[in-house]
Amino acid sequence: MAETWLVVGLGNPGVRYESTRHNVGQMVIAELASRRGETLRAHKANARVAESWLRPGGAKLVLATSNSYMNVSGGPVSQLARFYDVPADRVVLVHDELDIPFDTIKLKTGGGHGGHNGIRDVAKALGTPDFPRVRVGIGRPPGRQDPADWVLDPFSSAERAALPVLVSEAADAVELLVGEGLLAAQQKHHAPRA
Repeated sequence: MAETWLVVGLGNPGVRYESTRHNVGQMVIAELASRRGETLRAHKANARVAESWLRPGGAKLVLATSNSYMNVSGGPVSQLARFYDVPADRVVLVHDELDIPFDTIKLKTGGGHGGHNGIRDVAKALGTPDFPRVRVGIGRPPGRQDPADWVLDPFSSAERAALPVLVSEAADAVELLVGEGLLAAQQKHHAPRA
């Protein structure tokens, strides 16, 4: 039987936040669902979920976004992991990352939360930080702008122009991670662009 992977895009609920930097993880989930012709539907874990497959005969994908705010994402993520019987090493979090330049994707498993409260809460709820992460770079704010404000701002017009490609590449990274493993995904997405 094919393994099940839970892929969660972190973000905040509601129209106010949907186009902000903090919600890029949810944008990636929307792209992955769209590629499969799926629609996210309400789930009792205070989340929206679409069930699909990586490819015919491949791993089962549970694509999800939380209906709770970023800083309390752990509850819905851990409930979904229990509901679908997915161990932490197959719970993939897709999230924004201040310490990576915009238009860059990095992958890792485990490590600290780097001040990202969504990651902190999920690690606490799962009882381990050892889950795969697809980190979508949003860069640091210019000047003295507070990072907490920066992540809740919409992307700039220049960033919005590049965003569809970034979201598509992050979705590719998720598919490669699930299909071929972390190292293969890192080798492709950490390499300098041609």
